[in-house]
Amino acid sequence: MIYYISDLHFGHLRCIKMDKRPFSSIEEMDRILIENWNNKVNEEDDVYILGDFSYKSKIDPVEYLKQLKGHKHLIVGNHDLKLIKNQEACHHFETIDYYLQIEDQKRVIYLCHLPFAEWPYYQRNTYHIYGHIHNDRGETFQFMSKKERALNAGCMINHYEPVTLDELIKNNQEYTKRGE
Repeated sequence: MIYYISDLHFGHLRCIKMDKRPFSSIEEMDRILIENWNNKVNEEDDVYILGDFSYKSKIDPVEYLKQLKGHKHLIVGNHDLKLIKNQEACHHFETIDYYLQIEDQKRVIYLCHLPFAEWPYYQRNTYHIYGHIHNDRGETFQFMSKKERALNAGCMINHYEPVTLDELIKNNQEYTKRGE
């Protein structure tokens, strides 16, 4: 199975308030993110993390990575520069890329942390999965929500768990409708 998630921000206190995450502390957030991940993902599954794995954490990212099941693939986000300089952390990822094109259930997907107005093969029904904007409903959200095959993998709109492509499509549709 292939899963997607973005903007976990393990160890980042400010994101709890900024994203209005339903957690009372960093410890609770980190514990629930790990539990949700491991309740869904099996060791043989692939998980594409579309950036911002951890940020300003007092805990080494290796400690989080050791606890997470599956084959982890990092699509580097703007808050991952320290992470990718950590050699031990890098060993926990199958791949590390700034952008990547994959196939999932015979559907072509372009992965990048940042949302793009157009992506490779945009006119040929490819998907673009991104993160970065969290659950912000500002200008970028308004623009991207009009793109049928552009999907926000932010954990906060995907129930704080890695999701399949079909779940991602459903969650993005529901999130967009809630804002109307």
